[in-house]
Amino acid sequence: MVRYSKEHKQATRKHIIETAGRRFKRDGIDGSGIATLMADAGLTNGAFYAHFESKDDLVATAVADQLRVLNANVVEQAAPGIAGLEQIVRWYLSPQHRDSPDDGCPSAALLDEIGRCTDATKQAYTDGVLEVIDGIAARLAPADPGSERSKTLSVYAMMIGTLQLSRALADRELSDELLEEGIHNALTALGIKQSG
Repeated sequence: MVRYSKEHKQATRKHIIETAGRRFKRDGIDGSGIATLMADAGLTNGAFYAHFESKDDLVATAVADQLRVLNANVVEQAAPGIAGLEQIVRWYLSPQHRDSPDDGCPSAALLDEIGRCTDATKQAYTDGVLEVIDGIAARLAPADPGSERSKTLSVYAMMIGTLQLSRALADRELSDELLEEGIHNALTALGIKQSG
């Protein structure tokens, strides 16, 4: 029996989490079995239980990781202040994000399934969403981000719904129009004046 280093085990676990997160967003949680998830990671089914207690454990971990990645790659990379808010909204409601669910926000891809998941997954999701929301709210009210949490959460919900609907529409032109209207509505709700 081959013994792997602690670093190898951590790297393998990270790889499983990342590939599972993308698969969940593409095919859904219910549509992604352990065999498929492990095949995506290039591992055997037996290796799964060396890293996770159950599929539910992996789901909670992957959802939290996907929100951490969204926060790190989108929210934290945006400019400070209002300019950053506009960047975040425009990225979120972009045709590129619409067309790449496996590389995008887990909320728009998985929200309906997360609502039916275990309490651990719901808690992981809640913690991750609040981190994203607080990062956005900090641009709206740097001195007191907590004062803008509810408004920001409401706008995020609107953006999620807009993105979900845009993905479901067969009419590409209508979908693009919906995204543009969503940007306008989100920025208006955040109190950001728009030119033109």
